[in-house]
Amino acid sequence: MSTTIRTGGEALVQGLLSHGIDTIFGLPGVQNDHFYSAVYDAGDQIRAIQTRHEQGAAYMALGYALASGKTGVYVVVPGPGFLNTTAALATAYATHAPVLCLAGQIHSDQIGRGYGMLHEIPDQLTVMRSLTKWARRAESPGEIPQLLATALSEMRSGRPRPVGLESPIDILAGKAEMSDRPIPLTVRRPEVDTDAIEEAARLMGKARNPVIFVGGGAIDAGEEVRALAEALQAPVIASGRGRGILSSRHPFSHTYAAGEPLWKEADLAIAIGTRLTKPFIQWQRPRHLSLIRIEIAPQESSFLAPADVTVAADSKEALRALLPALARYNRQRPSRTAEMLALHREMEDLFDSSFQPQIDFIRAIRDTLPDDGIFVDELTQVGYASNMAMPVYQPRTFLTPNYQGTLGWGFPTALGAKVAAPDRPVLSIAGDGGFLYCAMELATAVQHGINTVSVVFNDGAYGNVRRMQKELYDGRIISSDLVNPDFVAFVESFGAIGVRVHSASSLRDALTDAFAADRPVVIEVPVGEMPGPWRMMYPNELMVEG
Repeated sequence: MSTTIRTGGEALVQGLLSHGIDTIFGLPGVQNDHFYSAVYDAGDQIRAIQTRHEQGAAYMALGYALASGKTGVYVVVPGPGFLNTTAALATAYATHAPVLCLAGQIHSDQIGRGYGMLHEIPDQLTVMRSLTKWARRAESPGEIPQLLATALSEMRSGRPRPVGLESPIDILAGKAEMSDRPIPLTVRRPEVDTDAIEEAARLMGKARNPVIFVGGGAIDAGEEVRALAEALQAPVIASGRGRGILSSRHPFSHTYAAGEPLWKEADLAIAIGTRLTKPFIQWQRPRHLSLIRIEIAPQESSFLAPADVTVAADSKEALRALLPALARYNRQRPSRTAEMLALHREMEDLFDSSFQPQIDFIRAIRDTLPDDGIFVDELTQVGYASNMAMPVYQPRTFLTPNYQGTLGWGFPTALGAKVAAPDRPVLSIAGDGGFLYCAMELATAVQHGINTVSVVFNDGAYGNVRRMQKELYDGRIISSDLVNPDFVAFVESFGAIGVRVHSASSLRDALTDAFAADRPVVIEVPVGEMPGPWRMMYPNELMVEG
């Protein structure tokens, strides 16, 4: 067996390459310089995208992971560098994204001493562990290859989630003799329980009015979900992360906006890769409703409500086993296509009457964005409406921060998605408040040729907060009005293309030009106050957060 003497930094880079990772996002600094030196020596085997802020690096790694399903990697110095990434790391956890955080650390013998060394914080590893499913510190250069393989294995085992590896400066600089043989990953997935499959198939076969709910855990099971829906003549309700698993063109494909009546009328709910948090907490479980869970980590959802049958397995593998079993128990079912198409039309009419001008803007975007184009959602009025009303045709093309609701994530996440999918259009939306969280990453986009299209809806305020202050707190408007730059001039100062439009029809024309541009494009749309979506999204509770 051949061996090579490597530094810890060289071992980390070699390990990334051995596991097929060829792109990293980050910022070099004194505690990770030995890693970046090894990246330099790797040449064009690995692409290093330097950002203008650690926050941007982590969000780009997240967008890369969400758009591709591949591992997104970011590299930062410890202390303030790492802490600047924690909102993105929390969002990666919420979206079950395969993100690897590589954080530097001060010298090993100084950790925990309180000397006040550069970038020192108390117990960085504990912070990292609270935001990941696995995190460790490298104690020697020679253990780095195994630690990296373990990190990547843990990331992919069970429900995917981010992981972290902390490497002190002396460990990255130190040398050790290491094997040249790549370390294989050991990804653990539960085997499909055939008894549970039979039990689920029997329960489905008896159900007269089943409904299917899908979330991000079913993102690779689109064909199987479609086959199940058609066999059961069951509507499919998609969470934000489940959008596109069943194309919006399919009659049975619906969003949560149409879900509550279907939930209350159903005698069986089939949850595939989703917790079902909204139905159980907001809609409540009808007494007559049975529940089947198909979930790779059902223990993370069982606290909401006990299932009648649980299939603990990967969604795609479980459904592949379930479909032939269902054929033995299923009844002859009348077509519900006309009923489901009528529900589509009913929802479209409701959206048109409730959410203007948001719906017209969404149509302009959908009309110009190809089916495989990637749309990155944001916490803005058009974003809230898009969760309910925007048609989505393919999985991994509607990116949302899930329950984390991370304001400002959209633009940098879109940059990472574009790096993962350079030949597909990528569009992010934002409000004026959220866009400026990471607007400096326009410099990164221009420098690295990451040609996304961004639409900024500018109402001169944290609009949702302002409206709630007005409606719920007797007009006590405080800290929600904003003074903004001239967005077109601001964008053009980076060398990107800035455009301003004032209507949905002009946005449609601007988007057509933007997708053909050879530079990043930001389109500003000045808007007034828009109607809020909360009464439809949360009909049984008061939404009090912006």
